[in-house]
Amino acid sequence: MKKLLDYQVGESIDLYLMIKQATKGITTKGSPFMTVILQDKSGDLEAKLWDTTDAHVETYRAGTIVRVGGDIHEYRGKNQLRIKAIRPAKEEEGVTIADLIPSSEKSKEVLFEELMAFFFEMKNPQIQRITRHLLKKHETAFKTYPAATRNHHDYVSGLIDHVVSMLNLGKALADLYPSLNKDLLYAGIILHDVGKVIELSGPIGTQYTVEGNLLGHITIMVNEIEKAAEELNIEGEEVMLLQHMVLSHHGKEEWGSPKRPMLKEAEMLHYIDNIDAKMNMLDRALSQAKPGEFTERIFPLENRSFYKPTFE
Repeated sequence: MKKLLDYQVGESIDLYLMIKQATKGITTKGSPFMTVILQDKSGDLEAKLWDTTDAHVETYRAGTIVRVGGDIHEYRGKNQLRIKAIRPAKEEEGVTIADLIPSSEKSKEVLFEELMAFFFEMKNPQIQRITRHLLKKHETAFKTYPAATRNHHDYVSGLIDHVVSMLNLGKALADLYPSLNKDLLYAGIILHDVGKVIELSGPIGTQYTVEGNLLGHITIMVNEIEKAAEELNIEGEEVMLLQHMVLSHHGKEEWGSPKRPMLKEAEMLHYIDNIDAKMNMLDRALSQAKPGEFTERIFPLENRSFYKPTFE
């Protein structure tokens, strides 16, 4: 059975989908509408609901399973779903959220086991203790949360999938450049996005929490590191350096980092994070393109399209 992203421009659909996100808007003429992101296991597409009412806003919330009829069209270089009919799914139709949400290819248990193996390469006891403490504190959420609401690793267990991929990339760099401090690099990779388990609402219908909107995952994690150090009675430079790794991992102030990287390992963390996020976006977009064609435009990559070669 074809899934949402299997359909091409001009084709009609009749599918059960889950509302991943739903936001209200107003047209230039003052008419209310909603932008909804609809998804199944293949991925998600944006759609509009026009002339909406308060009842629509109440009915079509994030996390709601709906049956949707419509067709695929292209708008500004990206595929969209033009909705012709939509209604909430009925319980007796037997469709569950688990049928519709994508998740990491590896199980969260396997990913966590792979992550824990990196502690055997770490030598600094202070860094190890803080990192283990925070990982244990947030373990349940860390194993299931996405890494983002959209764009990259935005699926169940996407956060730990992202971190394990980054650790493997970090290990390759550390093997190539032995002057890198593995304790700082690995701990920075593990901790850099753990604040997202507080910034985001959860793995289903993911939205930003109040703390997420007001503080953000970077500030949240810097505070968490300080609290962990106090609880473990740890003092010293390691605490400050771990905080700097988190503070600077977006690379530039305009990209959301309060500080630019001023440690060799912090600079590498920024690149590793960037590479893994972009590879995830590219792989996803290219998986939907045919050989000899271009992908749809990828907004976080300067709205560029990428070509899929005809040979492997």
